[in-house]
Amino acid sequence: MEGEARWRRVVLKLSGEAFADVTTGYGIDGAVVERIGREIAEVHTGMNVEMAVVVGGGNIWRGAQGAGEGMDRANADYMGMLATVVNALALQDALERIGQDTRVQTAIPIPQVAEPYIRRRAMRHLEKGRVVIFAGGTGNPYFTTDTTAALRAAEIEAQAILKGTHSGVDGVYTDDPLKNPEAEKLSEVAYIDVLNRGLKIMDATAITFCMDNSLPIVVFNLMQPGNIRRALEGEAIGTLVQ
Repeated sequence: MEGEARWRRVVLKLSGEAFADVTTGYGIDGAVVERIGREIAEVHTGMNVEMAVVVGGGNIWRGAQGAGEGMDRANADYMGMLATVVNALALQDALERIGQDTRVQTAIPIPQVAEPYIRRRAMRHLEKGRVVIFAGGTGNPYFTTDTTAALRAAEIEAQAILKGTHSGVDGVYTDDPLKNPEAEKLSEVAYIDVLNRGLKIMDATAITFCMDNSLPIVVFNLMQPGNIRRALEGEAIGTLVQ
């Protein structure tokens, strides 16, 4: 029996690396995407939660990396936005193969493969029981998909952002727990402390936006099966930023 959801409309932020082949760190692992899709569908149906998803593209291309290698930053970021569309279509396919109605909306118009992002249409899809996947970032270079998640969450009046991590880290720590075994996990932390202490959760633009719009963020380990449901139930599996 499913528990009660803490929020009725949420944005789930997935990094592109979560979709990657574990051996290479790149590409798309179909089994992983299928497992994530199944979890999304189960909580959407079983807990009556309206789910929107923002996907990154780091398993295919990272704009910052291209810029660091001398590429024009705007061009590199546009390539990254297109990579998010590839991931969004993969997730859509996984969801629809198990019977979950899904729509992909992209900030960069690609009418042959996805709807353009239209706020009112996205909200109507959610009300009709569809999962909406936002791709193409914000449509502008120099912004991360973390910022996209914050922006879209505010636009569609979501009540929280679920930030799934892929590296095995199960929340926010005082330092990198993979490098410092003395790092302490924080069960709850304020937005301003995240900024002042330089805690690596989302980029500063996204954190500031969430603070200004009172959007709570739950940081949790996406790769642990069942954690999407646990995060929605309010179980203390990660870190709450508010």
